[in-house]
Amino acid sequence: MHDRQQDIGTRPRYTLALLTALAALAYMDRQILAVLIQPVKAEFLLSDLQIGLITGLGFSLTFALLGIPLGRLADCGERRGLVVWCRGLGGVLGAAGAAATGFWTLLFSRAGGAISDAGGGPASMAMLADLYPASQRSRVMSVFGTGGSIGALMAMVLGGWLAQHYGWRWAMGLVGFSALVLALLLRFTVREPLRALAQATAPHASIHQATPRGAVREIWSQPVTRWLIIGAACALVAGYSFGAWNTALLVRRHGLSLQNAGWISGSAALVSVFGGLWSGALTDRLTRLDKRWQQGVPLIGLGIALPCGLAYLMLPPGAVVAAACLIVAYAFFIVWWVAPTYAALSLVVPASRRATASAMVLLAGAIVGNGFGPIFTGWLSDLLSVTLPGDGLRYALACMVAMLAPGVYAFARVLPTYPAAYAAAHPAQAEVSRAVVE
Repeated sequence: MHDRQQDIGTRPRYTLALLTALAALAYMDRQILAVLIQPVKAEFLLSDLQIGLITGLGFSLTFALLGIPLGRLADCGERRGLVVWCRGLGGVLGAAGAAATGFWTLLFSRAGGAISDAGGGPASMAMLADLYPASQRSRVMSVFGTGGSIGALMAMVLGGWLAQHYGWRWAMGLVGFSALVLALLLRFTVREPLRALAQATAPHASIHQATPRGAVREIWSQPVTRWLIIGAACALVAGYSFGAWNTALLVRRHGLSLQNAGWISGSAALVSVFGGLWSGALTDRLTRLDKRWQQGVPLIGLGIALPCGLAYLMLPPGAVVAAACLIVAYAFFIVWWVAPTYAALSLVVPASRRATASAMVLLAGAIVGNGFGPIFTGWLSDLLSVTLPGDGLRYALACMVAMLAPGVYAFARVLPTYPAAYAAAHPAQAEVSRAVVE
């Protein structure tokens, strides 16, 4: 029996499935309050501003404080234990929201839930990078990345059903408790993967470890990783802003009911799952031919998403079918950057910096994407509505979608230099390739 448990604990697919399920529950916990806004607001007599602080700013500030330190902890210590503690504690704090008595207790619960992503996300990706070879890394990251889309779907469908039948407190408590159970399952059925010893002994790794600069400054000083993070930040601003306000735009501009607008948004979330999986598989296949495809796939994805998003926002009122098609296309292509980018970071950053690099991207998502993007969109919408009555939100979202353009530029900057950065990180593989060519 003991041998069987050890065998399960070292199966990469089992670990990937469990880490993805934990990511899905963490994202469901983040999103479920959006589904429960009306009953929570009515019970506590909260304003829209207070709801915005609870759902966005509280999470972003907590992540800003903990993201990088927990990423460094994952690089220096046991990743599995950090995932267990962060996902488990995040689940407990999320479940504590079921006992909230007002604004401050609910804010504490939601902000505390950021611990789950701040530590659990980077540590999970660092574990997966050591469980799978470079040739499968993009596909693996695409599977792990589906946790966010699955969690959003679960929040909309399962969260709404639980709230309708058992009340919002039961819904919130059950999600948090489920995360705690899965975290404990990870603790007792998965073992800590061996770190990538080959990369740790590579010449460039010893140089990085000897430098007195901090990990964040070190990662940012490298052009490849810097432009990867900038490109990700631009894509996250466009993605989070669109996701936060598009349902409202469908209702205001196209006259849809909340239910019908929700169906379109839910369909887009489902399609984004397949878009993420497709981009990961496509990247692994194409990079066997040319390493530049690691950034070529994100370039193509964002390059198609940009005109799709802008074309949707320029549609006349009532063009529901065209709107739904363009929204689905936008959702499919905008996620093409995710898996290749996280995989690229794990492939060019030393093993002792992987979790920190992932934490920097997640931090950009928490502060710039989730924190700044939706709030700035709302402010810009109000401002533009003064001179463009009825069109303020549409043009505000167009400005946010246009952020994909600098994202394309950032990934284009990485394209020509990525093969050299990859070769420097994998000197043994580069030697073999040269020998084959000769």
